[in-house]
Amino acid sequence: MNLPVGYSYSTVYAGIRKKKKNDLALIVSEPAASAAAVFTTNLVQAAPVRLGRDHLKASKGKVKAVLINAGNANCATPTADKVTLETCKAVAREGGKWPVNQVIPSSTGVIGVDLDPKLITNALPALFQGLSTDRFQDVADAILTTDLVPKTASEEVQLKAGSIRIAGTTKGSGMIQPNMATTLGYVMTDAVLTPAQLKTLLKTAVDRSYNRLTVDGDTSTNDTVLLLANGASGVKPTVKEMKLIGDALNRIMESLAEQIARDGEGARKCITIRVSGATSDTEATRIARAIANSPLVKTAIAGSDANWGRILSAAGYSGAKFDPAKVNISLQDVLVCKKGMAADFDEPQLQKLLDQPDCSIDFSIAGKGKGQSKFWTCDLTEGYIEINGSYRT
Repeated sequence: MNLPVGYSYSTVYAGIRKKKKNDLALIVSEPAASAAAVFTTNLVQAAPVRLGRDHLKASKGKVKAVLINAGNANCATPTADKVTLETCKAVAREGGKWPVNQVIPSSTGVIGVDLDPKLITNALPALFQGLSTDRFQDVADAILTTDLVPKTASEEVQLKAGSIRIAGTTKGSGMIQPNMATTLGYVMTDAVLTPAQLKTLLKTAVDRSYNRLTVDGDTSTNDTVLLLANGASGVKPTVKEMKLIGDALNRIMESLAEQIARDGEGARKCITIRVSGATSDTEATRIARAIANSPLVKTAIAGSDANWGRILSAAGYSGAKFDPAKVNISLQDVLVCKKGMAADFDEPQLQKLLDQPDCSIDFSIAGKGKGQSKFWTCDLTEGYIEINGSYRT
């Protein structure tokens, strides 16, 4: 991977989750990084989300360390706020009197269960001792919950003053719904960028990636996507080169979002939805989201059933305005609906195509509309019920 310089990583098993698998991760930047973040818009927000937002504001967008635990959401308990602040203070002390507001906390796991802060604070010496520049993949593994595979992406971008690197990791398999931020995501670069520049870059990238992703239509209480830039490369992009940085960031985060859809709880198929011809990109995204969130569409794809009527119906209740008589729908590049009516196609052959692990839905509206959107989701299978029927136990 093209890892940015100036970052070190570590993980340990702190005993937070039942299974003996590393559940505590640390990312440290040297020097302190400029930062921007988006957080869940759920009214119920975990303590790490609230404190992380406050810390970014107080530090004026500077981050020295990111502390992440898996197995407990640290949400909706009487001690959640105290635990979050106590563990951030402990990280700042262990690091060498770092500013506490430069420590960003993240948690993922079960809601409503008290988190013993000693599990974290007692593990910090080993966590710091294990810091290394080559343990990025360990962090990607440690933050997983019901995920089956770690999710990472990176790029190197050549600029006039030299090359910069961008790398990201994310977790997410269930409780995934596009709503400002989805799941946990951490993206680092060694470019010289300000918090204001990162905020602009992150908003665009999130809108094109995490906000165009859904597994089950649920928005978590802990969603956090953090973008860091420590300037350790010494390379400062010119105004014109900012587009190159933005394009690379978009590709990385789109890849991370697609990887989440591919690893959806119980999923056997990754579904890519493309909408074109809408009156605006916003309207196109509204249609795509409705199709992606439809249990009927997702189960049809699970069963390799070319039931295009479910797709048209979902678009119809999306709230977007369009003429159904101008709609064409294709599955796996096979036209199944023409001008809002059934098209002739070889159903047995299409069923074989839909048996593949990658499925595509193209929803096109004829006319002068230029709005388009690309969305990722997965099929809905009995595996999703099995996982979530016993999540706490």
